Amino acid sequence: MGNIRPTYIKRIAIELVEKYPDEFTSDFEHNKAKVKELTDASTTKIRNKIAGYVTRYRKRFQE
Repeated sequence: MGNIRPTYIKRIAIELVEKYPDEFTSDFEHNKAKVKELTDASTTKIRNKIAGYVTRYRKRFQE
């Protein structure tokens, strides 16, 4: 079974992808740096969760 992420993580990630569609790729490390640059995520754990969901979201719609 997969991970269940909180709604606020999904909401932030989808808003970022819609606002900056060319900034994110299917590479987690690149997305992690972009999330740090574009948001004020309070902790590293939250930043990584947002970047991970962005990565999965981009991979799902690339194929």
